[in-house]
Parts: sequence; C-alpha cells; structure tokens
Amino acid sequence: MAVSAPTAAPALAASSSSSARVRSAFRVEWRKLTSQLGTRVLLLLCALGPFAFAAVLKLQSSTPSDTLFGVWVHSSGFALPLVILSFAGQWGFPAIAGIVAGDILSSEDRYGTWKTVLTRSRTRADLFAGKLLAASAVAVAVVAVTAVASIVAGLVVIGDQSLVGFGGKLIPPGRSLFLVAVSWSISLLPLLAFVALAVLFSAVTRNGILGVLGPLLVALAMQLLALIGNGTWLHTLLLASAFGAWHGLFAQPAFAAGLIAGCLVSVAWVLACLAGGWAAFARRDFAGVPAARRAGWRTSARVALGALAVLAVLTVATNWGAAAVTPQRLRDSFAPTFNHLTLLQQRLLGRRVASGARLNQLTACARRGGASGGPGDDWVCNVDVLIAQSGPTPLEQTVSYDVSVQSNGCYKADSPPSFVGSQLMRVPGEGSVVNPLFTIYGCFNTL
Repeated sequence: MAVSAPTAAPALAASSSSSARVRSAFRVEWRKLTSQLGTRVLLLLCALGPFAFAAVLKLQSSTPSDTLFGVWVHSSGFALPLVILSFAGQWGFPAIAGIVAGDILSSEDRYGTWKTVLTRSRTRADLFAGKLLAASAVAVAVVAVTAVASIVAGLVVIGDQSLVGFGGKLIPPGRSLFLVAVSWSISLLPLLAFVALAVLFSAVTRNGILGVLGPLLVALAMQLLALIGNGTWLHTLLLASAFGAWHGLFAQPAFAAGLIAGCLVSVAWVLACLAGGWAAFARRDFAGVPAARRAGWRTSARVALGALAVLAVLTVATNWGAAAVTPQRLRDSFAPTFNHLTLLQQRLLGRRVASGARLNQLTACARRGGASGGPGDDWVCNVDVLIAQSGPTPLEQTVSYDVSVQSNGCYKADSPPSFVGSQLMRVPGEGSVVNPLFTIYGCFNTL
C-alpha cells in the first residue's frame, strides 16, 4: 500500500489536469461559437421556422404530400415535426454540422493563431477534444431547439389529434408524442456523425469553405446513391439510411432492425472521421515557418478524378447484398395498410365497422419496365376488392396505386380519384377531412 499510493496520486492528478484543460478549451470554443452571428441566426431560424411553416400550412389547403406524413399535416399536430424531421435529416442536419464544425479548426489556420493557442498550456489533444465537444454541443442544442419548436408549433397551430401510422391504424396522442420525441433523439447520432465529418474536412483541407460545404456534398452523394441499386450492404452503411431509422417506430407492427443498424453505422462514421481528423491534425508542424504552397490545376484534377472513381465504385456496390425492395415485401406491407385505411375511411364517414374487420381483397405489386425490384417511382400495386352482393358471384373492383419506393423500404402510393374520391371528403358533423385512401404511406423492414 505504501508503494502504490505515491504512484497513483500523480496519475490521478495528471488525469484531473487533462480533463480541466479540455473543459477550459470547451468553454472558450463554446463562447466563440455561440457569439458568432451565423450561429445565432441559425438558432433563430430553427426556433421560428417551424411556427412559420405551420402558419403557412394553416392558411392553405395544399400539403407536402411527397414527404412521409405530409398529407396528415392538417389532421394531426404530430405530423408536422415528422415532416420537418424528414427534410432536416436530408439537408438540414448536414448544413447545421457544416456551419457549426466546418470551420472550427481551419479558422485557426486562416487567422494564423495556432502557435498562440498551443503555447497556453494546452496540448493538441486538449484543443482537438475541446473544439469537437463544443461543436457537438452547439449542434445538439440547435437540433433540440428545432425539435421543441416543431412539436410546440404542431400542437398549438394544428392540435393534438391522433396520428395515422404507417400501417393505417391511429396512434393515440400520448404515444404519438413519445414516438416523435424518440425519433428526434435518435437522429442525434447521425447528426454527430456529420459533425465529425465536418471536423475531418476542416482538419484535412484547412479551408473553412470546404469544411462547411463538405458535409452537404457528402449528403447529396448519399441521396443519389440511395436512389439506385437494390442491395442492402451499401445502403445500410449510408448516413442517409441512419437518418431514416426512426421510420420503423411508426410501422405497424414496429421493427427495430434498421434502428439498431443506423445507430451502429453512425457510431462507426463518428469513430472513422475522428480518427482521420486527429491523424491529420496530430502530424502537422506548427513550430516552423509554414511553406507557401500554390494549388494548381493538377491537384484539383486529382481530387475530382479521385471523387469520381470513389462514386463509380460505390455505384456498383449499391447492388451488393440481398435485395432490399422486392414485390413480396411491398405487397405484404401494402395489403394490410390498405385494409386498415379502408376501415378508417368508413368509420370517418359514420359507418359502423366491426373491430378487426377485413376486406376480401387480393393484392399484387410489381415494377414497370421488367425490373424485378429496387427503389424507384415506377411501381404499381393492384388491389382486387371483392364486394358481396345478391347472388353467388361477388362484384370485383380493381384499384391501382402508383407507388414510389425508397431504398429504406418507405413508400408513397397515389390513388385513382375515380375509385377512392378526392383528397378531402365530407363527413357528418365535421366538414371536410383527409381521405385516408387518397395517399398511402408505409414502411417495411429491408434487413
């Protein structure tokens, strides 16, 4: 005991000193980020934007039906934060990460202050950790403000009505609020992955513009890759898929395979980007006089060719792995959803429907053009509804839906108005409400 005590004390003191230095660097970077005009404008837009969006939707009858839950924004206040989350996951979160973290390291290069900050009893690891934590904290704060503002705007402007889930059943208000909050919370992991990616761009390029725009360009590439191929391997590894992992919570029955995969993929992206950013930052020489380097067209050409080569390989890789979108999976999801939404429509019209009733229907889904599967907007689902009538032969009515399917298994189906009616229908005592069969949303498990 007498031997180990003296050796343990210095180690404890060194650890405490290191953590104190990181906290000090964090506080400095936090003040710097929160005092910047761009950060304050971003916070203001995120706080007021959902209310402005809700007000615009309230004043018009049209809906953003191309977005999941978009057709329900006038019917339930819980649909609004989900519509905003869908857009934010594609473009908003990469933009937030770029604005907050894309210039956090390269700004020291621009102002030539590395030698100054590194001589104030701060190691490179202290500064790197402090800057990373500050950028992550500000990004999480911005998203938290957006989430709270979206939920409050939806409840205040639209109301706390039950939400129609992906399976066609109503989700009670309390559970809807819980699922919305969980969905926004889940999206923080891929957000942090984009923050780490922005830090990587900032460390490697030493250019604030590339650091800010880099995450957006990567997000654009991921969105394009998500549109092609029918394999599960690459699509699962994309952060675009991780942002949509919350969709499984609203499926009926819910599934968590995509959620677990999205969390693991996000953590892997964070670790890989931070490892690359730290490797580039740790080997830099700040002591000597920086050598003047002239960037010529050859360097730009190499970078462009390298990016094209990587995209070409990734394009081929989109077909690797088991098929994600198949006619069988789409049919197994679309058929019960159509059944539940038909029952919901009849109840809204004031007709008595027994609990657990089922339509006598036959459903078949296929992709036009001969392709056997894969994401795209050229799918069609035919539903043959058999209607009982007097006599031995039932009346057969065929309904065809044009379906657009994404690589993550989520789809939107547009109906023929000649059979299901217009988007709005009149119900006794309530005026006009959304026709549940006009636009059908759904999601199925692709893993």
